Amino acid sequence: MSDVAAAVATFGLVAGILALTHAPLGAYLAHVFTTPKHLRVERGLYRLVGVDPDSEQRWSVYAVSVVAFSVVSVLGLWVLILAQDVLPFANDRHQSVDGALNTAVSFVTNTNWQSYGGESGATHLVQMLGLTVQNFVSAAVGLAVAIALVRGIARHGTDRIGNFWVDLVRGCLRVLLPLAFVGALLLLFGGVIQNLAEPRLISTVTGGQQILQGGPVASQEVIKLLGTNGGGFFNANSAHPFENPNPTTNVIEILLVLIIPFALPRTYGLLVGDRRQGWTVLALMGTLFTGAWLVTLSSELALAGTPQGALEGKELRFGIPASVIFGTATTGTSTGAVNSMHDSYSPLGGGMYMLNMLLGEISPGGVGTGLYSALIIVVITVFVAGLMVGRTPELLGKQIGRREITCAALFILVMPALVLAGTGISVVLPNALASLTNSGPHGLSEIMYAYTSGANNNGSAFAGLAADTPWYNLTIAFAMFVGRLLPITLALALAGSLAAQPRRAVTAGTMPTHTPVFAGLLVGIAVIIAGLTFFPALALGPIAEATL
Repeated sequence: MSDVAAAVATFGLVAGILALTHAPLGAYLAHVFTTPKHLRVERGLYRLVGVDPDSEQRWSVYAVSVVAFSVVSVLGLWVLILAQDVLPFANDRHQSVDGALNTAVSFVTNTNWQSYGGESGATHLVQMLGLTVQNFVSAAVGLAVAIALVRGIARHGTDRIGNFWVDLVRGCLRVLLPLAFVGALLLLFGGVIQNLAEPRLISTVTGGQQILQGGPVASQEVIKLLGTNGGGFFNANSAHPFENPNPTTNVIEILLVLIIPFALPRTYGLLVGDRRQGWTVLALMGTLFTGAWLVTLSSELALAGTPQGALEGKELRFGIPASVIFGTATTGTSTGAVNSMHDSYSPLGGGMYMLNMLLGEISPGGVGTGLYSALIIVVITVFVAGLMVGRTPELLGKQIGRREITCAALFILVMPALVLAGTGISVVLPNALASLTNSGPHGLSEIMYAYTSGANNNGSAFAGLAADTPWYNLTIAFAMFVGRLLPITLALALAGSLAAQPRRAVTAGTMPTHTPVFAGLLVGIAVIIAGLTFFPALALGPIAEATL
């Protein structure tokens, strides 16, 4: 089978399975966050932490709950990592103070940026009690915020948008845990390891020696992908045969990354009472994802026909097609897992992966984060379209006024400010430049990719940047923390503002937001925002490298 045929077949298989799961999973998610019934285990957890599950919160209280939970989680995980040498399963694995803070912020913010080697920087206890737990709850936080924003759009005349603690618990217990259990079994059957073995020295067939690593890999692998987290148990991430043994597990892992983000538009359509709205958001996500895949695949296949080839940094068991769709899936979401080294891609291929993140990771974005980021683009598009045709901007009977557009505009400005400021400062500091392994445009791309990955809570890296230094650990940690919590706060403020409005009647003058024309405008606005913001920087990096 040719590379083109293999690529089309893999894409078709993934798209077909996602199409089959879109409606039932989306409907199930809608049920989870609307049913008034609480499970017995959930009521026990609510009593334990002193939460009334039947009371709802204003947007400000919801936001404070998210931020407080995140800050406490960062401090707890930071202490756990620093103390891992004196805890069970200690095996001479440690991280610096700034490196441990970077890791703690990374996993709590659903970024999973790793400036340490997976198998050498975290014990089995930290992997299980710290990192895997945060993979669950950080994904559930994103899901909760997305549902809160949808409630703000759907409700009217109220200052309540739900209860964060109820949404958090339901997201973990009713969504992520059941899907992770099934996914872990599939990965185990596919050959992913799951044990508590410590590293041991073995002899190789060539007479040499090699350290064989073990650990509870399948249980972390499944939620790192399902929760769009991305942190690998091993330094090679999903390129490691113990994490991703064969093409079958590769497809399973791609599906785990995409299944919830592509189902959430259905949930949105059901909760607002108009399924067509969900189809519009799905069209935005699907168009951007498909376009990114086609551009990257074309670039890599074109390079494969040159004397240099295109297999550097790619696993032979996956080849170009399965590597490209995996990379598109993980950079289009907030996952950051890799089954190939993005630093080795062609200039346009690597640049496309960067652009996937610079779009705001709405193609389709992470668990929850993708939906609420896409809805921000919907709000901006409604506002722009209203100005273009002279109509009052309205979304499902809610006016997009000064407060609403201010929240949306600030939301989309946070990430560019962090990326461009971090990159700009780093390129003039000698200590920061000393971490580069490449000069010129590719070196700029390495630095910009790092801050793009951090500010977008993605976690992948070009890997050519030696980022385990105090400068990069602390500045990228800042980008991850602010890039996560400030947009969440603004999204919740928008939810509160929309929920407080009365619903306006639909008239002949109301602009429809479910038509193909609006969907096309939605895609155009998303691309224009990223293009106007980042084109100068991209022109100095991947675009300049491609022309050399």
